[in-house]
Amino acid sequence: MSVRAEFDAWAADGRDRGMEERHWHTAKHALARMPVEPGDTVLDLGCGSGYAGRALRDTKDAGRVYGLDGAPAMVRNAQAYTEDPNVGYVVGDFDALPFADDSVDHVWSMEAFYYARDPVHTLEEVERILRPGGTFYCAVNYYEENVHSHEWQERIDVEMTRWSKSEYREAFREASLAVAEQDSIPDREIDIPPAESFPTDDWDSREEMFERYRTHGTLLTVGVSR
Repeated sequence: MSVRAEFDAWAADGRDRGMEERHWHTAKHALARMPVEPGDTVLDLGCGSGYAGRALRDTKDAGRVYGLDGAPAMVRNAQAYTEDPNVGYVVGDFDALPFADDSVDHVWSMEAFYYARDPVHTLEEVERILRPGGTFYCAVNYYEENVHSHEWQERIDVEMTRWSKSEYREAFREASLAVAEQDSIPDREIDIPPAESFPTDDWDSREEMFERYRTHGTLLTVGVSR
């Protein structure tokens, strides 16, 4: 199944809002770190419901925010969630970003980058559109060290890329994005029941659940355009 078909179905089922609710636990901490200044242009890559771009408009006064998604239904939903004329959404391909060279100050992506057909080329595209000194904040929960995420590929028909932390750093550098930081943002809002409540439908032990949310959390890799 294509990315478009998969996520059109998700949007039709209202799962875009569900993703927003789950991702916000860690996304808000990463978004707060972004060095967005008033008037900056921001691209939300794989925007889903568009919550991240709207948050940057509200909290950091970003000048113009674009959300790009491969699923038309996601884009339609996102556009319906705002009346802000400085926020716009476009159907697009990660392999050919519809933006001019050196035209974007910051790129954000949450739980979307690993759906790119050619992630190495996507990084090259991100670097192309970023202005010198611009940043790419890439947040993922599906990565090699997070063993609890590995089964996700079995639940979705779209091929996913599972890189390790070091592979993310290496790929960023190969695309001429200097790695400014990389760390894990724990999810402290997911409630973890006491040990006597396990096993549950999803977890065999409290230790596994604790590791997933409090230790692994969301992997954030920050690249800076040279």
